Amino acid sequence: MSLTGAQAAPPAFSFQRVHKKFTSQDGGTITALHDVGFEVRQGEFVTVVGPSGCGKSTLLRILAGLTRASHGGVFLGGRQITGPSRDVGVVFQAPVLLPWRTVMDNVLVPAQIQRRDPKTSRERAMHYLQLVGLEGFETKYPSELSGGMQQRVGIARALVNDPMLLLMDEPFGALDAMTRESMNVELLKLRERTGATIMLVTHSIPEAVFLGDRVVVMSPRPGRVTQVVEVQLPGPRTLDLINTERFGTYVSGIRSNLQASGGLD
Repeated sequence: MSLTGAQAAPPAFSFQRVHKKFTSQDGGTITALHDVGFEVRQGEFVTVVGPSGCGKSTLLRILAGLTRASHGGVFLGGRQITGPSRDVGVVFQAPVLLPWRTVMDNVLVPAQIQRRDPKTSRERAMHYLQLVGLEGFETKYPSELSGGMQQRVGIARALVNDPMLLLMDEPFGALDAMTRESMNVELLKLRERTGATIMLVTHSIPEAVFLGDRVVVMSPRPGRVTQVVEVQLPGPRTLDLINTERFGTYVSGIRSNLQASGGLD
């Protein structure tokens, strides 16, 4: 299934007939993903929504090179993904910051692992800390930050090596509702400033619609793509958009699809 359209530039990444199977503790086989295929263009923000256990996070981990597909191919900029890449930044639900390191030193971890130039890396880290609204917090420690601020550090860390692709796995799931909404707005602003290609997986249909240029809807396990929704909402998107009829139409349409596939009770 293509997300690119006939006139679009070459895809930023693509899944081609991807299957993923796991072996359970009792020796049985669990099929997590079945024949998943879609493309995403450069600079697009695509969200993936589906029920728990549908393989959303597995899909993201395969794209990040952290897990291998059982069958099929995954390509980043035309190159097949065979393992982790500096071209991919990942933000998980928990920011997993090192408590003994300052904000700046946490952001610099990927650059230090890859032995990049310290001066250039520090300048880039400062740039992204400014973009996520944490200028002035460089010397603070994780314990001195709120949950939302810690997640901002995680986003800056994922961006410090200027990746081609930013992957986000339920990044705001542990935050309270108001902070989560605020982070959604800030993420859209960050996307506009960086032009990054982003894939975010979420359980929240409203979040998927609010953030995404397109929403990929997945079925219950084994996960497969049942629908790709192009979200045509006016920008810049603000929280007021959530209360509009047009926004509600997108949300109800995706919810109906999930109900039809058995993804919602």
